Amino acid sequence: MERWSGVLKIPLDASTSNYYRVAASLGLSSSSPSSTTLTQVPSANAIFFHGDKVQDTGNHVIERLYDLQKVAEIIVSKFGNSVNAWVVEASLFSGPFAIYKDFVPSVNHKGAPKSYSPLGFPASSSVVSLLSSCFQASKNLILKEGKEVCLINQIASVHHCPRTIVLGFSKGGVVINQLMSEISSLDTNFAETTSATVEEPTSQHEKIQIIPASKESFLNSISEVHYIDVGLNSSGAYITDHNVVQRISQRLARRTDSLLRIVIHGTPRQWCDEQRGWIRKEKDELVRLLEAETENSGGKLQVCERFYFSDRLADLQMHFEIIDAMDVS
Repeated sequence: MERWSGVLKIPLDASTSNYYRVAASLGLSSSSPSSTTLTQVPSANAIFFHGDKVQDTGNHVIERLYDLQKVAEIIVSKFGNSVNAWVVEASLFSGPFAIYKDFVPSVNHKGAPKSYSPLGFPASSSVVSLLSSCFQASKNLILKEGKEVCLINQIASVHHCPRTIVLGFSKGGVVINQLMSEISSLDTNFAETTSATVEEPTSQHEKIQIIPASKESFLNSISEVHYIDVGLNSSGAYITDHNVVQRISQRLARRTDSLLRIVIHGTPRQWCDEQRGWIRKEKDELVRLLEAETENSGGKLQVCERFYFSDRLADLQMHFEIIDAMDVS
């Protein structure tokens, strides 16, 4: 399968002057008779939220693994060529500190959260808006390459949405925590809006979905959550609210088609930092809460903890190397 890759500069909406840089890697299938580029309906959308900015470190390993396009390539290599990968860099920075204010409104001037509140569903609404704009921008760029863009001949029911994998690296973990809060508060009786963002009219088929078209369909499509060496200089690196985890478990137990797998990846850089001991304590508490609710969810809530580079002294390089080393199986 061919792929289209590029780095986009996208505003969340027309009223803002702040732009997100997003690396996209989309599956394509070429039609040989007409050389038409067909946009593949993905098996999943993998959305990676990057951390604080690094530059001019003199370390080629760190700078390679900060590069958005390189991370998108790694994500595709890990989850398979049938996924679409989206790597999001924060739109605001205070020096090197990433600030995901559109996703987590309570963050302070260095991007650290004061709290995680589902009120208004800011993270899921922002994801849907950003992905929609990114997909349209990608399509326009493919058209500029002189190729006609249409959908591959795979029809998805209006009730079907490709599953979503969300990954938060370092500071990007605050977005994952916010999404967990929003998943826990989503009204399961809310009528889902899953109309396709991109569609091709057919006589007896519904719209084809490439990306979720509403916050409800997005949150309900999340099947995997990956915390990747997350950490902050203050509390809040991991969500430790028992009510959030319990409500997620209860939602999963009620639904017949849901499974949520949460994988927590870490290195000595974060988990063995004695100066920031709260990171490990928060991680341990989240794992404890998730494990306690696994049975209550009917086995639909799964948790896995993975520790990397345990035989090495903590350094900044391993913090980035985990992106390459992480086991997502």
